[in-house]
Amino acid sequence: MNYWLMKSEPDAFGIDDLARVRVEPWTGVRNYQARNLMRDQMQVGDRVLFYHSNAEPSGVAGLARVHRTGVVDDTQFDPGSKYHDPSSDRADPRWICVDVEYVATLPRVVALAELRDEPGLAEMLVIRRGMRLSVQPVTAAEYDLVVEMARHPAPAAPAKKPKAPAKKPAPAKKPKTPAKKPKTPAKKPPAPRRGQLRS
Repeated sequence: MNYWLMKSEPDAFGIDDLARVRVEPWTGVRNYQARNLMRDQMQVGDRVLFYHSNAEPSGVAGLARVHRTGVVDDTQFDPGSKYHDPSSDRADPRWICVDVEYVATLPRVVALAELRDEPGLAEMLVIRRGMRLSVQPVTAAEYDLVVEMARHPAPAAPAKKPKAPAKKPAPAKKPKTPAKKPKTPAKKPPAPRRGQLRS
């Protein structure tokens, strides 16, 4: 038995949608690596971690299993679908997927941040920066650990340190008044010489 993580945006198709319909073809995958995993490696009965992407929070929300393999993705032939591939031939379809069957909704979403903080998941592909593959292999140990994490409350977020009180701005210094220059005493007119009248 193999183990997988499969991503889906809950606004488009989430674990609640799978619970309602029970079995759904995993259509719309247009990445060759993800397609090859579904086409060449998945087997009926394989276990799946159902991952909500682009969500608040993003994380593992439920469990599923591979119900049927070798399923032709019909959206490739639908001109009204955003997954339409006009170059694909019905005689030799380019995009093959699997049918996925609902197993369970987890007690809570195991958020991506928790997956990153768990030492036992250090090698899990989904926690790698820039890893956008929508279908990923996981190990049996990783699968079991994620399921176990969902059974326990989410770890409390670390308490934020209180902000230090803002320092009061120092009072503006008054500009120094320039010292007044002492007045130069007015010069007395020279005393008239003897015999000279003042004007």
